[in-house]
Amino acid sequence: MSEINLPEGWSVARYDDAYLSASNGTGGSQNKEGEGIPVSRIETIANENVDYKRIGFLSKYDERKVEKHKLAIGDILFSHINSPIHLGKTAIYDGKHTLYHGINLLRIVVDRRVVLPEIFNWHCKYTRTLGEFSLRAQHAVNQSSLNQKKLGEFEVPLPSLAEQKVIADKLDTLLAQVETTKVRLERIPKILKTFRQSVLAAAVSGNLTEEWRGLNKNESATLLKEYWLHEREKRFHEKQEEDIRSGKIKRPKKFKLPVRPDLETGPIDKYPETWALVSVSEFAECLDSERIPVKKDQRLAAEGLYPYFGANGEVDKVDEYIFDDELVLVTEDETFYGRVKPIAYRFSGKCWVNNHAHVLRAPTKIANDYLCFSLMYYKVIPWLSGTTGRAKLTQAALNSLPIGMPPEKEQTEIVRRVEELFAFADSIEQKATAAQERVNNLTQSILAKAFRGELTVDWRAQNPELISGDNSAEALLAKIKSEREALSSKKKPKKKAVKKAK
Repeated sequence: MSEINLPEGWSVARYDDAYLSASNGTGGSQNKEGEGIPVSRIETIANENVDYKRIGFLSKYDERKVEKHKLAIGDILFSHINSPIHLGKTAIYDGKHTLYHGINLLRIVVDRRVVLPEIFNWHCKYTRTLGEFSLRAQHAVNQSSLNQKKLGEFEVPLPSLAEQKVIADKLDTLLAQVETTKVRLERIPKILKTFRQSVLAAAVSGNLTEEWRGLNKNESATLLKEYWLHEREKRFHEKQEEDIRSGKIKRPKKFKLPVRPDLETGPIDKYPETWALVSVSEFAECLDSERIPVKKDQRLAAEGLYPYFGANGEVDKVDEYIFDDELVLVTEDETFYGRVKPIAYRFSGKCWVNNHAHVLRAPTKIANDYLCFSLMYYKVIPWLSGTTGRAKLTQAALNSLPIGMPPEKEQTEIVRRVEELFAFADSIEQKATAAQERVNNLTQSILAKAFRGELTVDWRAQNPELISGDNSAEALLAKIKSEREALSSKKKPKKKAVKKAK
């Protein structure tokens, strides 16, 4: 730190030059029921401010001893014992509510003749973002710690008190703007999720292509359904004959007719008159009987040539495949309640699927795309069985789900429009993610500029008298150091020995 070219009037101070004391908390067993005195804890400063809703309470304490732990405005709470992600987090006590110093936090009382609490707090934040607190800490299995001695050895570039005030004001303004930008960027994924769901809702209800239908002549969706079913039955019988000739089976199986849509279990959306209301099994074949689970040790031994799918998408890689087709995979047993991920996803080509995902195959690639869009955010809850924590969408329930089936040309138009709108949403999301990464680095960049003196170049040029002579940080530190040395050199008076009476 001392090798850095410091601005005029600046000096370098150790942390323990900048604070009067750093003490441990009250200790004791805390509760969350509001019984006893309010005390700070790790969760109190998890968001780097004092969150009074997350404080603890100490019901058993010694009033004479605990009073010294009462926080004063400007005290800094420092997380010196916790997991690496919380180590070095700080918050300045604002005095809005009475609070005592709890456990697992250092209470830092800064010497305001040397440094403003805001400046010390910002430098702690800067040091933490650089990873230096964690680098010098002692690490155990699930916990890291930074004792008072090691904390005191850190250094801070220190301007005069007048310049500190200017820097603190600038940081408050600039970093508040950064936080506002972060909040806005963090909203974008939620907005885009809602947008995508709205697009899908419009697509599968016919609203997305309402104008298109008025300009284009549509064939019958009902006739298309009957044609697809006829072709499916034809392929089934051809496959049966082939299996008999090859000796795989002795007798042909009976073709299983698809089930009708279940119109009673859950609400049914309205569809255009030119569409057909069908069940999933009328729209696509269910290939669940071909699924085979693979044990984890077998997957670990594999080179990993093909994707291995489960309830939430690809979960591993395997060396063989059981499917080579256009498929729609649907979650069978997972947490459906409050689910964020879509329950359906697409895959084309060679893959293996375990028994936690249903396998559907529609007659064409476009039909598979449309089916997937129909099922991605399907309101499937009424059709589930099992418990809330591990609900199950059975094969029978999936096959009976009612969906709207557009004519083939309209399916193509719907898929085209959805993909176009999704691509637009994806491009926005990518830009937002890139912007978020830049903004996340902006805090560190601004703090670096602050502690290099780059935020106050003009101010120093306009106020040379406030950064030089007795007002310089160097002069201030020398004076404080002299005072502390004089105080520590004073010897305590020896107690006179009391002579015992003869």
